[in-house]
Amino acid sequence: MLSVLDAIRTLEDHGIQPSAQRLAIARAVLDAEDHPSAEQLWARVRDGGFPTISRATTYNTLNLFVEKGLLRELVLAPGRVVFDPNMDKHHHFIDDETGDIHDVPWDAVKCEKPTNLK
Repeated sequence: MLSVLDAIRTLEDHGIQPSAQRLAIARAVLDAEDHPSAEQLWARVRDGGFPTISRATTYNTLNLFVEKGLLRELVLAPGRVVFDPNMDKHHHFIDDETGDIHDVPWDAVKCEKPTNLK
């Protein structure tokens, strides 16, 4: 997990004033290998030692992180929004069976114009 000092530096580098709540959320989301929803992050932070954090604080903080370029918000379907800490250019593969979202390197996908189009 991201250290507190690294989380403070990251927030400050993005023009975000660190607070206890923001640090807890940053530490939960910035090292996430999955693409968690706001509800999942709220539960992780709450269960991870910050039981008094509110949903509103979690949602507002995530929106701030997106606004400041620290996270990417992905709307996968109506009502299904997740957050991606990987700000590098990349694609996503969604497993239909499990719902898991996987990052795919940008250069691993090649699209070409179909030859049968006029």
